[in-house]
Amino acid sequence: MDIRHFKTFKSIIEEGNFTNAAAKLGYTQSTVTSQIQQLEQELSIKLFEKIGRNMILTPLGKELIPHADELLNTVKKIENIGKYNNNITGELKIAVAESLMSYKLQDVLRLFKEKAPNVKLSIMAMNCYSIKNIILDGNVDLGLMYDVGAQNNNLLSVKLSNFSLALVCSPAFLEKNIDFCKQNQKVRTSLVINEVESIYRQIIENYFFSNNIFLDNTIELWSIEAIKKSVINNLGVSFLPRFTVEEELKSGKLKEIKIGCSDDKITAIYAHHKNKWISPAMSLFIQLVRENFKVEK
Repeated sequence: MDIRHFKTFKSIIEEGNFTNAAAKLGYTQSTVTSQIQQLEQELSIKLFEKIGRNMILTPLGKELIPHADELLNTVKKIENIGKYNNNITGELKIAVAESLMSYKLQDVLRLFKEKAPNVKLSIMAMNCYSIKNIILDGNVDLGLMYDVGAQNNNLLSVKLSNFSLALVCSPAFLEKNIDFCKQNQKVRTSLVINEVESIYRQIIENYFFSNNIFLDNTIELWSIEAIKKSVINNLGVSFLPRFTVEEELKSGKLKEIKIGCSDDKITAIYAHHKNKWISPAMSLFIQLVRENFKVEK
């Protein structure tokens, strides 16, 4: 039984189809097809079936995924025996919430590259729900995000820190003296905020809804820097982690609006699948994260 066939199978799952898997692995599509056919013959099961123009994973194919993951993790451990003294190699895939990536992890990333220059580090910035899902799917090694609840027994998480949130506006908007603690009102401005699954967007929208506070509309942006510039230019108000707006609050470019929101903190965590093998590269990264956030051992 050829380990490469399991790697090809896993690549098809990760990439979504045979064509993309072939491109990722540097194979022709016919090679990928041939390897899957050989694997099916060796296992005496059908892994994929053609429905229309698409190759769809069979129930037995789905059942094979966790076993393939376990096998490939074991192979990785064997391959790495004796390799990791002062020369860590390999690949590390992490998924990070954008605000943490931009404001809290730069020192960690710099130190990691200094200590492990031969590790191929892949970073994806995405919302916390997506990070949680791809960890559980086995598509990344480690996630750094905010706790969004809905605990899963397959997810191991460690608290890093609590961060406060702030409703901010331009100095020009503050002159209107609008009281966001007052219920049952229409405020003539926009909420400039991240996409729908942003945890702090959900918090402020729940606050507005429960207090019958209505704004004109929502301007949805994916970049915190773009959000801040829009608010500075009085396009609306925003609700962001305080650490992302500290400089602007100190300089006076942004002003904080007081609100009666009891849920004004978010918790940063790192997480990985409970069955994930902690490679030397992953162990080093976790160590640097814990030191950066001053997490006790």
